[in-house]
Amino acid sequence: MARSPKKTGLAVGAVLAQLVAGPLTLRDISRRRDRQIRGPRLLWQIWAGTNLLGVAAYWTVGRKD
Repeated sequence: MARSPKKTGLAVGAVLAQLVAGPLTLRDISRRRDRQIRGPRLLWQIWAGTNLLGVAAYWTVGRKD
């Protein structure tokens, strides 16, 4: 079965986004104090390090400013 160029492009874009956003998010988590993060730090590190949904959730819900 042949893959469409549009689906391939979306997949490549998602992988590239994770490769950029994942490490930036992990760096932010490691630099924050416990009181600046909602929930367990380890949970956010695992979730944000593995997929874009975790990254988005951390930046919208997990951070306290």
